[in-house]
Amino acid sequence: MIPPATNLLAALEQELRQRIGADPASSYVASLYAKGVDGICKKIGEEATETVIAAKNEDDAALVCETADLWFHTLVLLAHRGLSHQAVLDELARRMGTSGHAEKAARSK
Repeated sequence: MIPPATNLLAALEQELRQRIGADPASSYVASLYAKGVDGICKKIGEEATETVIAAKNEDDAALVCETADLWFHTLVLLAHRGLSHQAVLDELARRMGTSGHAEKAARSK
């Protein structure tokens, strides 16, 4: 059963964490973990490129699919590093109502 959208990230994160010790031969996620940060980041780069291409081709269905792949692999990276999706959501919440220019300038100090 697919959880409601509000719980989807938490459910996916839990499943990703369960795959950390899985056999890489039987789990795609475990095979990514076995490649380490470099392998996971390479996959994120590939998915980011595919997302950009879908957008440039004005292919909405492909854009949605590639964005899902990009988000998924980013969640894999967060789980690999022991970080939660909640940290990202908290950061986005912190930025709400702040000019993007001001927020970026504050980070570079």
